[in-house]
Amino acid sequence: MNTADWKHRPEGGSRAGIRLIGAIARHGGRRVARACLYPITAYFYCVRGSERRASRDYLRRVLARPVRCGDVARHIHTFACTILDRVFMLAGRLNLFDIHTEGTEHLLATLDEGQGVLVFGSHLGSFDALRALSRLRPDLKLRVLMDRSHNAAITELLAELDPALAAGIIDAGQDGPTVALAIQQALQEGAMVSLLVDRIRPGEMAVHAPLLGETAAFPATPWLLAGVLKAPVMLAFGLYRGGNRYDLLFEPFQSLVEIPRATRAATLSALVHRYVGRLEHHLRAAPYNWFNFYDFWHQQASSLSAFRHVAAPAVRHGDPGAGPGN
Repeated sequence: MNTADWKHRPEGGSRAGIRLIGAIARHGGRRVARACLYPITAYFYCVRGSERRASRDYLRRVLARPVRCGDVARHIHTFACTILDRVFMLAGRLNLFDIHTEGTEHLLATLDEGQGVLVFGSHLGSFDALRALSRLRPDLKLRVLMDRSHNAAITELLAELDPALAAGIIDAGQDGPTVALAIQQALQEGAMVSLLVDRIRPGEMAVHAPLLGETAAFPATPWLLAGVLKAPVMLAFGLYRGGNRYDLLFEPFQSLVEIPRATRAATLSALVHRYVGRLEHHLRAAPYNWFNFYDFWHQQASSLSAFRHVAAPAVRHGDPGAGPGN
């Protein structure tokens, strides 16, 4: 198996194991469940060699020093903590967490104008911390783009905890036009549409940009989609700070993404380079929050030069249309 292909990595645990930790969390409480994370961390450290090596490679880059076994264990444990906290966040137990928010003013002002917003995140920290916005504005609409087929056991458990959110998921596993239409409709309803934009899917067109000293591939699709839908883009980072503390940070990125056909490759490159610069900034601020446990710098992707052969997807604003999916 190609270790750089995250899409075909096996799930981190069986359905029974994931349901067990979910049951412990719901019935035993967060303190009891967190105690279970230490043997889980030890198991993954000892058994999942590919993920362990990927963690060590990433930490070597971001810490800029020799990586110790304790660093890798801390990285795995941080990931386990955020997965556990998803259970409580999706069950509406936000009172258990101290979530500090920054940058919401611009986001809320845009939504108050009735305009939907594309919220671009990454596998850095917990994107579920977005739910903290419900404390400020219970009326906000949140739609999440995700592939239901990947990590199906976790998806099933979370769907049980929050049926409303599950019903509003836009399944990224559908064909591109269907996905684009669903996103367009959500934006027209004034919703936040959140998606993670740091992983390429197998065979997806990619834009290359330097991250932590080496070039990596990032998906072009989200940016093409933003250009077609003419929606504002904001970045979001839900950084885990230990214990029950999270920082939820929003950054205005682009009020209107325009990608002219004549300069498509150069425009996409500029957008992705800007995004990766902000991603690297937050990686260095919270290095153990990076949860791409595969060979991120050697993913398989189609060449950016192929964009000259790809016609711009068509979506008519206000009408059903087609566009790229993620």
